[in-house]
Amino acid sequence: MSEPVDVVLIGGGIMSATLGTLLKKLQPDWKIVVLERLSEVAQESSNAWNNAGTGHSALCELNYMPEGADGSVDPAKAVAINEQFQQSRQLWASLIEHGILDEPSTFINATPHMTFVRGEKDVAYLKKRYEALRTQPLFAGIEYSEDSRVINQWAPLLMQRRRKGEPFAATRVPAGTDVDFGSLTRQLFDHLSGEGVEVLTNIEARKLRRNADGTWKISFRRTLGRTPGSLDARFVFVGAGGWAIKLLQSSGIPEISGYGVFPIGGQWLKTSNPDIVAQHKAKVYSQASVGAPPMSVPHLDTRVVDGEASLLFGPFATFSPKFLKNGRITDIVAQVRPGNIGPMLKVAIDNPGLIKYLVGELLKNHAKKVDSLREFMPTAKDEDWELLQAGQRAQVMKKDPKKGGVLQFGTEVVTSADGSIAGLLGASPGASTAASIMLGLLKTCFPDRIAQWEPELKALIPSYGQTLNGRPDAARASVAETAAALEINV
Repeated sequence: MSEPVDVVLIGGGIMSATLGTLLKKLQPDWKIVVLERLSEVAQESSNAWNNAGTGHSALCELNYMPEGADGSVDPAKAVAINEQFQQSRQLWASLIEHGILDEPSTFINATPHMTFVRGEKDVAYLKKRYEALRTQPLFAGIEYSEDSRVINQWAPLLMQRRRKGEPFAATRVPAGTDVDFGSLTRQLFDHLSGEGVEVLTNIEARKLRRNADGTWKISFRRTLGRTPGSLDARFVFVGAGGWAIKLLQSSGIPEISGYGVFPIGGQWLKTSNPDIVAQHKAKVYSQASVGAPPMSVPHLDTRVVDGEASLLFGPFATFSPKFLKNGRITDIVAQVRPGNIGPMLKVAIDNPGLIKYLVGELLKNHAKKVDSLREFMPTAKDEDWELLQAGQRAQVMKKDPKKGGVLQFGTEVVTSADGSIAGLLGASPGASTAASIMLGLLKTCFPDRIAQWEPELKALIPSYGQTLNGRPDAARASVAETAAALEINV
């Protein structure tokens, strides 16, 4: 029997790439193996065309700061998301300095983040949100306007042929970013391969079983030839998107009981027309439709992929029972267990608006989707935009002591009691906060080593163990330093 490897990372996305990079810096002697079921890494949620690349920092996303029943707005979650993104920025800046990442423009570019709303109710909400955020150090520079001339300077496509008398407002943060997570992921895995990490593609992990000595047996199948195989590991991370729940369930750890996932696909409208692209340099978010899942907030985005700029609008929700873009139609049924069927049924009962929303989205043809775009961009023409299939998102459903079951926005790490296996469930803001999520995982899964790792972690991520927003001088300095290192020139 061969000796167990130290770490197996299942899934070739940004989460595995980030964790592998951190572990290789912290424990260069460890044997690390990556298993990816497709022929290349970064082909699912980390692929640039499967996500918005917003660099989620709560600068423009309203769902991180909902209005309370009493009309109040609490900036706490928005600040926390921004703190997490700052850690990602710090890590990327350090990796550039160490020669692990290429030139910043190969994966990150300055792109203002905006929020645009219409109607008196949403205008009043956006102003309250602005007032709550403008004094937060990490949101320094946020601007607010109800003046069409000002908004026209920020994003002309929003204002052309806009109906007179319609209430509208916008906020803008010039220091936002567009991130090509596909390029970033590939660069990290290229470095890991050069450092002796085995990055194995066309390998589909099928089952996880605990060995008598506490290690894990990962049974897999080669997708080319379909021949089986296995390897043992002391620690396993399942960063396989929607596939993660299937593998965590197969492991038998009690911590996964009660969890389910609801798959939601998406489509974008895309244009590469240079005349249109030249008129819009921003990521502009608005309010979600009634019943829409939080990840379906409409937005008109500048994207820079492989050095080429384009615009995306969407996402338009689609439905597939698959947990991955390249998943199986049996995925949604295969996850059902006695422990999660109750919470899943409760979510279905409590969210009729979601079903209605999905049906409405599925009935939209290309022309209807361009009609939705015209709410943002009144001058949009059908012939300038093409439909692009985005990735699958598996939104978390879980037990709730009060409601029985809830549909949860965001990401969640599920870890065994002994810390020998962990997996990531959920979606946005995932990729943008990968550094923070993986730092939390290191603390939970390696409590006996974290103290000796902290000097290296603080060198890579200077704000490690601290918050920035409560220290205005530190926040300003950190944002400025990473902006310079990442060449985010506003």
